[in-house]
Formats: sequence, C-alpha cells, structure tokens
Amino acid sequence: MTREVGCAIIGQTSDLAPADKRLYAIRDVTATVESIDLITASILSKKLAAGLDGLVMDVKFGSGAFMDNADDARKLAESLVLVANGAGLPTAAVLTNMDEPLASAAGNAVEMAYAVDYLTGRRREKRFHEVTVELSAEMLLLGKLASTIEEARAKIEHAISSGRAAEVFQHMVAALGGPADFVANSEKYLPAAPVIRPVHAERSGIVQSIATRHVGVAIVALGGGRTRAQDPIDHAVGLTALASVGDTVDASRPLAIVHARSEKEAEAAARTLRESYRIGDAPAASAPSVLERIEAKA
Repeated sequence: MTREVGCAIIGQTSDLAPADKRLYAIRDVTATVESIDLITASILSKKLAAGLDGLVMDVKFGSGAFMDNADDARKLAESLVLVANGAGLPTAAVLTNMDEPLASAAGNAVEMAYAVDYLTGRRREKRFHEVTVELSAEMLLLGKLASTIEEARAKIEHAISSGRAAEVFQHMVAALGGPADFVANSEKYLPAAPVIRPVHAERSGIVQSIATRHVGVAIVALGGGRTRAQDPIDHAVGLTALASVGDTVDASRPLAIVHARSEKEAEAAARTLRESYRIGDAPAASAPSVLERIEAKA
C-alpha cells in the first residue's frame, strides 16, 4: 500500500519486535523506565526490525512529555541518532516543545477532524504547522528529495497549500479500508459526543502556563485514553478550542470546549482543565515549538 499511495499509518504487532513489550514490563518493575539507554533500545528495536531506510524522531520535552526538560530530551535524541546511525539506519531528530498542547484539539475523533481541517486549509495553527513542516522536511532530506532544509521546507509548504497532502491522505484512508470521501465529508463518519459545552476559567485573564499532562489526564478520564491495556476507548470524547499560552480567557472565550459522554464526566473534565491552566494578568507568549535539530555527527 505504501508503494501505491505513498504513506501508511501502522502500529506495533505481535510480529514486530514482540520481546519489547516484555522488556518494558521488566523495566517497569525494576524502576528503569527512565533509563535513556533502555529507552533507546526499546524505541529503535521496532524501527530497526521494520527495515526502514530512514527515520526522523520527534523527541518532545515539557509538561506534556516524558522528558520534562530540554536537556534530558537532547540526551535522548542524541542517543537515538547515534545508535540508529551506527546500526546503519540514517536518522535525525527534532526537539519539540510540549509545555502546552500542540494543537487546539485533543482526543480521537476531534483530532481527526482537526487533521482534516489542517490539510484542507480550514484551520492552520502556527505551532502545529511548524512541527509538521519541520518533521516532514527532515524526511525529505533523509530521502534525498531535497538538498537543503530550506528547500525541503518549501516543498512541504507547497504540498500542504496546494492540496496535494490532503489528496494523498484521502487515498491512504481509502486504501486502509476507510471511506473514499472521508476528507470531504468527515463529519458523516466521525462520532460526536452527546454533551458538548464550554469550560470557562474561574477568573478572566491571560493564560500564563499550561500543565499539559493534566490536559491529557482529563481526556483519559473522559474515556478517550486507557489506564489499562484492556480498557475500551471512547472515540467521540475530547477537548476542542483549547486556549494557548498568551490567550485572553473571559466570559466570551473559554479555556476549551469539552466533548463528553455525560454531564458528570464533563464536569469532572472541566475541574481538571481549570487546574491545568494558570491564569494571570501579565502578557505571555508561547515558547518556540521547535527547539533544534539533532543530526548524526560526521
């Protein structure tokens, strides 16, 4: 399918690095989950087993990432790039900031709707766009489809703005068994939550910071994520219109809109969301979404 369409989205299977799951369970009980060497082995075992010709890693840091600071994320990125290239897999990494949600939507169906809006040009938010362009440009460099990062970025910008990216995405959805008109009519296929309502801050002001991990916790509590492997996922629930750092929130601008299965769950998510946002009066601005590129040393 990748040869026919140009891309595919896949997940780990029992045939792809099956020992990694058992090794991770051992790391969990031996308090070695945070070991950079073992993280590197876990991540790259699957990538190397897949027989890739090139790999770009998005290594995140901040309140919504596994690595909460840039220094630790840089060490992990450097380890991944060094080991992968040493194993014969051309690899680069990009350090990206998760001190606030990457986009204004978080959940399953709501993120799919956001992706369609992004690809079709209905909504292109700056932080999400920057990370998308940077990661995609790195792939073009590894694939030798561009000779400089500037040329690669320009090609990606054109693919998105021309509608070509949306077209390829639609072909991929159909090839994976999805509807042939998903991009044009995504609202027909994506489930909607029965309770949709705004969540307002307890006071008006400017968003100073966001505990991004807590935003994720709110979505898990709604049923949009798992706490155990066997838990079902409610694809309809989530958050939209999430306020960013620097945004003014008041009676007319909520922190977010919650999509829930019940009023009780919506209220619980609202409480967690309010706790996730720090509101003040001083001007604030989002930090750059892309910090740096990590490449193999010559």
